[in-house]
Amino acid sequence: MSQREKIYLFDTTLRDGQQTPGIDFGVEDKIAIAKLLDEFGVDYVEGGYPGANPTDTAFFEKNRMKSASFVAFGMTKRAGVSASNDPGVSALLQSRSDAVCFVAKSWDYHVDVALGITNEENLEGITASVEATVAAGKEAMVDCEHFFDGYKANADYALACARAAYDAGARWVVLCDTNGGTQPAEVAKIVSAVIAAGIPGDHLGIHAHNDTGQAVANSLAAVDAGVRQVQGTLNGIGERCGNANLVTLIPTLVLKPLWNSRFMTEIDADKLKQLTRISHAFDELLNRSPEPQSPYVGASSFATKAGIHASALLKDPRTYEHVEPDAVGNQRKVMVSDQGGKSNFINELNRRGIEVSKDNPRLDRLISIVKEHEAAGYAYEGADASFELLARRTLGRVPEFFKVDSFRVMVERRFDANGNLKTISEAIVKVEIDGETKMSVSEGHGPVNALDIALRKDLGKYQAEIEDLELTDYKVRILNGGTEAITRVLIESRDQSGERWWTVGVSHNIIDASFQALMDSVTYKLLKMRKDG
Repeated sequence: MSQREKIYLFDTTLRDGQQTPGIDFGVEDKIAIAKLLDEFGVDYVEGGYPGANPTDTAFFEKNRMKSASFVAFGMTKRAGVSASNDPGVSALLQSRSDAVCFVAKSWDYHVDVALGITNEENLEGITASVEATVAAGKEAMVDCEHFFDGYKANADYALACARAAYDAGARWVVLCDTNGGTQPAEVAKIVSAVIAAGIPGDHLGIHAHNDTGQAVANSLAAVDAGVRQVQGTLNGIGERCGNANLVTLIPTLVLKPLWNSRFMTEIDADKLKQLTRISHAFDELLNRSPEPQSPYVGASSFATKAGIHASALLKDPRTYEHVEPDAVGNQRKVMVSDQGGKSNFINELNRRGIEVSKDNPRLDRLISIVKEHEAAGYAYEGADASFELLARRTLGRVPEFFKVDSFRVMVERRFDANGNLKTISEAIVKVEIDGETKMSVSEGHGPVNALDIALRKDLGKYQAEIEDLELTDYKVRILNGGTEAITRVLIESRDQSGERWWTVGVSHNIIDASFQALMDSVTYKLLKMRKDG
């Protein structure tokens, strides 16, 4: 068998994905997502545009990647100034990135209308920007915006733009279907023409949008035609109809013989088993429900109702499954006979350093509890710390650091001494530690903040261990409508080690759900101190 070629995976969730309506990542969000991507094994993580806004600037103050290349995104230099005198280019070159991706017009119509410069000035801007990046010791790449539409309108100029980037030393020349309207056959034909024009496929990338529902198909068509870098986003987020979905693309490249016989990625079979967890954790971070019918990772991806399909599936899963659910970290669901799932739990526990045998009755109990909790509204894919605590408690491996006897929250709206209307939140928490009862009272900006302060005000002998605990995010989702709505609360915490963890609480009462998540956060911190020690 001939040697397989590498496909480089480029994630633009933090930049292009942020253009999704309703999505606005904070710095902490970006850090958490970048960590997911880096650990998963993508080759490039595009972080945004340093210098363009406070969030991206703060995110780029430190290169946070361990394995992936950290990519800064921005525009090529402006006409009439040198690259060294262009503030935007300077910000990119001075950022703590490994690579710089420039967006460049490759459709002459846009050069004239959008930029208002000559075709030659646009080419000069591409060349100078790439040369400056190479001279700064960074990897350079160019997103040829609207390349396919530009090629169909003026093939010679579109090729000239791509050629300018390549000749100047760009590691990657990325062909962008920015409007998302190009068809797979057109993509394959145009990619072949670019390669024939002298730009080798191992320097070409594809950036597809999903406006006709074919971003994944277009990406695969480009790979088949010769490109060796694929750009996309987690769960396909992006402006309008989204970008190519890496959560669909990656398992297709890794698992399907048509592709894995010819190509390889940095994501091997073991890493791929994290795919469902990563996809769902990302949706939870976005505070939205995972799409049940998503390919590979959806809750319905391997679900079959009673009937002839279920009967055949029980005899041989291959009758109605194109891949093994375990391969992507998902599980089979047969409504008439729930089977499978135990190996997924064991893998998840092993990943956390928890050894448990398959025939341990407590494992069956854990699986039963998780299913009950998920039916009630819990989501453990996005609450790793709460899942670990639940697992360790069920297996009898978590000490009772403290016990909350009761808590009370009061919210009062009143006029202060100066006649100003103010809303005051006060919380009282009574905890028991080693048989000794402690009661703490605190005020906060809101009821949850007051509860958090009161809970952590005096934990006796454990107080010093939680001094560096910090709550960094708080998300609320209403799971059903009406006056008896169920509320799910997700809380993100961190400490001075840099580790972040998520905890979850579910209740008809938002304060009760919040307190559940708060208690798990503190307990996990105390448990973590003993694991680290």
